Amino acid sequence: MLSSTAQNSQLSLPGVTWEQFELVEAAFAGIGGVRFIYLDGVLEIMTPSADHEDYKSTIGLLLEAYMRKTSVRFYTRGSATLGNKSLGGQKEPDESYNFEVKKPIPDLVVEVIITSGSISLLQLYQRLGVSEVWLWQDGVLDIYYLEVTGYRLIDRSHFLPKLDLGVLSKYINYHDQYDAVTEFIDELKIM
Repeated sequence: MLSSTAQNSQLSLPGVTWEQFELVEAAFAGIGGVRFIYLDGVLEIMTPSADHEDYKSTIGLLLEAYMRKTSVRFYTRGSATLGNKSLGGQKEPDESYNFEVKKPIPDLVVEVIITSGSISLLQLYQRLGVSEVWLWQDGVLDIYYLEVTGYRLIDRSHFLPKLDLGVLSKYINYHDQYDAVTEFIDELKIM
């Protein structure tokens, strides 16, 4: 099934083995801008839009400004590929972070959703053991924290509990990325 909007293009292919996924991934090696999500035989191939990349970068810049200002020790993991055949899934997160020390699995993952596919990102990240997942979609930030029974929607970040999500969302939606980060930093000085 091909889903295409003015912002994103996405192709969803069910019934794909891990070996077939690896062949498709290898065929696209060296071609920039193509992202893959694989979970339990479903392969989604996406080309992120400019809007997607802008939101992803803005969220990352705002988070990193906040963490530096509040002396939170973090390591940016970016979009390093997570998953493998034994887990039955693989994805490159939009942004990801470890706190305190570097670890093989990020503590926090950020995903910007412009066009949603059929694969459950939360199911994939639960399988990978990612503690906190932030989903940005339609101007709204939802934060999920992993518990024994699965992800639970929370109203404050477990890792950044003093971060005002209303203020953060205001600047994610801001008209200009540079001004958003600059004004966010200024607002942090008076908080």
